[in-house]
Amino acid sequence: MSFDTRNGTRGAKQPSANLFLKLGNKLMMSRARKSNGTMAGMRLLVLTTIGKKSGEPRSTPLAWFPGDDSTWLIAASAAGGAKNPAWYYNLAATPDRVTIELGGETIPVVAEQLHGEDRARAWAAIVESSANFGSYEEKTDREIPVIRLTRA
Repeated sequence: MSFDTRNGTRGAKQPSANLFLKLGNKLMMSRARKSNGTMAGMRLLVLTTIGKKSGEPRSTPLAWFPGDDSTWLIAASAAGGAKNPAWYYNLAATPDRVTIELGGETIPVVAEQLHGEDRARAWAAIVESSANFGSYEEKTDREIPVIRLTRA
């Protein structure tokens, strides 16, 4: 399946990539790595993609949800922003060059965007597990991509 979700025309305001945001991400990644993948009751992983433009590794802390058959689900929600997050485009460019860090382990994975009924079922499970994700969908006019990560 393809990574084909377009940006929307409205959504929650996104923070600029400033020093505060970068430090916050580093802190979240550190906590995710040290806490065996949970923080404040949320399951966290560190997603590492290859930058679409730079070719450099890019790491991002993300909430994850259990998928079928020992897979991981992540949502490119950007907290309901109008635009897809940068990591979404990095996944689209190299879906087979991705790793996740979870529970002290670095796991090579392959990324696949879900569509149709598969996406609808996964999104419903995500919203049931974490209601704030449902509010993200209300803030934007784009369909929030749901990505399945499968061990490579």
